[in-house]
Amino acid sequence: MKVVILAGGYGTRIRDVADDIPKPMIPIGPYPILWHIMKSYAHFGFKEFIICLGYKGQFIKEFFMNYEAHTRDFTISLGSGDVTYHNNHDELGWEVTLTDTGVHAMTGARVARIRDYLHENEDFLLTYGDGVSDVNIGELVEFHKAHDKILTVTGVRPPGRFGEMMCGPGGDIIEFNEKPQATAGRINGGYFVASSKLFDYLDDREDLVFEQEPIRSLVMDNQMMMFEHNGFWQPMDTSREFQLLNTLYEKGKAPWIW
Repeated sequence: MKVVILAGGYGTRIRDVADDIPKPMIPIGPYPILWHIMKSYAHFGFKEFIICLGYKGQFIKEFFMNYEAHTRDFTISLGSGDVTYHNNHDELGWEVTLTDTGVHAMTGARVARIRDYLHENEDFLLTYGDGVSDVNIGELVEFHKAHDKILTVTGVRPPGRFGEMMCGPGGDIIEFNEKPQATAGRINGGYFVASSKLFDYLDDREDLVFEQEPIRSLVMDNQMMMFEHNGFWQPMDTSREFQLLNTLYEKGKAPWIW
């Protein structure tokens, strides 16, 4: 089953962190958030990726075209250009298709435009290139297969907007959570599984937003199910969220790393 990743948006809310690269290339630790997302899928055995490019997609292409040089020590013989690599990485066997789905295309159009890279009647995984989670992809896929609907979406509880404090009887702070998880309601956390029948709800209109007309039609046709995820989920939409994810990574407390 292939993994389709939407990585073509403008990322306007996080331009204060990096305005010279696309949002999926903003790093958590030494690697871009896109890489972290792919690692989580690969952990569950899903190593075939289709990356939907758009805004500044050339940076993503360059990263993967030169992946060995980015991730391994090497010796290069100047003049001949011969390269000898001295170590390895853990991404052996990954197959990454990079496809330009349009600078101005919305999410629905981007998904519609990668149809030719999927086998006929093939289910596929779909997510966004700007958020990480510890969702169990294996359980998600099994849930999707069991209900026989067209689309499964992972429903998550969003992180709370404000900090949360717990106090003792005298007012002493005994616990402080910077970004507690909201206790009520769920939102679209990405991490979709889709039947090939999804393409019946999509077209090539550049302004087609996947989360609007197509999903509403699927709901009306009773063709959509939610996989509940109660664990970690965090988008990277702002500089504060960028700092949060990097702090978790630096402290060795990144829940999305299996």
